[in-house]
Amino acid sequence: MHANHMTSTEKKAVFTLASIMSLRMIGLFMVLPVFTLYATGLKYATPFLVGISIGIYGLFQALFQIPFGTLSDRLGRKPVILIGLVIFAIGSFIAAQAPSIYLMIFGRALQGIGAIGSTILAAIADLTREDQRTKSMAITGITIGLSFSLAMLIGPLLTKWLLISDLFYAAMFLSFIAIMILYFFVPHAETHFHRDTTPELKSLAKLFTTPELAKLNVGILILHAVFTASFIVIPINFYESLHFAANEQWLIFLPSLLIAAIISLFCIGLAERKHQIKAYFLGGIITLALSTFLLWLASAHLILSAIGLCLFFASFSLLEAFLPSLISRTAPVAQKGSALGIYSCSQFFGIFIGGLFGGWLYGTFSFGGVYLFCITLSLFWFILAYRMQAPSHLMTQMIRLAQSHPDTTSSIAQLKIIPGMIEVTFIAEDGIVYLKMARTTVKHPDFIRLREQLQSETHSETHIV
Repeated sequence: MHANHMTSTEKKAVFTLASIMSLRMIGLFMVLPVFTLYATGLKYATPFLVGISIGIYGLFQALFQIPFGTLSDRLGRKPVILIGLVIFAIGSFIAAQAPSIYLMIFGRALQGIGAIGSTILAAIADLTREDQRTKSMAITGITIGLSFSLAMLIGPLLTKWLLISDLFYAAMFLSFIAIMILYFFVPHAETHFHRDTTPELKSLAKLFTTPELAKLNVGILILHAVFTASFIVIPINFYESLHFAANEQWLIFLPSLLIAAIISLFCIGLAERKHQIKAYFLGGIITLALSTFLLWLASAHLILSAIGLCLFFASFSLLEAFLPSLISRTAPVAQKGSALGIYSCSQFFGIFIGGLFGGWLYGTFSFGGVYLFCITLSLFWFILAYRMQAPSHLMTQMIRLAQSHPDTTSSIAQLKIIPGMIEVTFIAEDGIVYLKMARTTVKHPDFIRLREQLQSETHSETHIV
């Protein structure tokens, strides 16, 4: 088979593991658009506690993401994924049965404890070759994005036939399907550590304080804080001001999501082709602030609210697509897994912060307090991002060394002085050299000669960043 093609085993591994992530994502997020309308009717519910119940899973996702991944290095990927799915199913069952807001918070916390995202990515890395890793992660990322959009659509739609509490039973059912896929269809593999997908504990502190990475991590935290806080009030606003019941709100969400998907994909394509990612990134942040302002200003006007929601989804999708790419471009090549681990934790902490402050602000200052919070965060993010360096358009490559190579040190020293070479990192215990360079460098005669000397067969991965 051609070196650039995935084997049948790799395809099976990627699509089955991505489907597990997808089912969990759908189960988790399909309740979000209608959750506040349901949770406010629970015993002891207050706006603050409703906000906690929305965001609490994000806190536990952030706390357990890296520990679950580390545990899977010892116990194996499948047992840890199974544990996470079972905990998620138990949390979904408790949430479905919850008569009070406190039990709902407990159920949602259990949903968050089942933090298997990092473990699934590590499992994909175990089952794919280095030269197929980037493609595999891209397929997984696209699947997650589509699943999120699908979840936001089918949740309100299903309430035409189901009670909102039944959506938690549906999430539990989806986790059981995921368990069946895990044990009947996902291939078996030996567990390994992969620096491009797995966080390394000793790297976290240094990466956490790297200025450019810190700006991106603050950005994903703000994005999900704004999103979560907004969805505390958007369903209630549509119900009270526009008179759309929970089982009718899909009539607004469906066209908004479809139009937003077209807008965001078009903008992403333009940004990549014109090498203007920073400009479109800043435009996405401003659009996020403006859409939130429009939702606040035109809360009783159907057309303007629909436009605001469409722009909100479009800016969220655009920024959600850019941020992981920017992390990959900015992080040291040999520590990309650790950088993405911090990014993931920041994302989930943002969900918790959005729920925490969104609920409190709604209870204290009503809709205006939440929308003003979201606008202020967005504008602060714009100032922070404006000072961000424009992303470079480079390539990364990972070369696995031949075991019999006689003079690795000399070859690596020569690689460093090739024109256009930005970063060369040699990990002796892994037998891998990580490179970041200009696109033209890959055609340089000295680079081609040294790569052929260093690598075993043609076992290398190239990634345009």
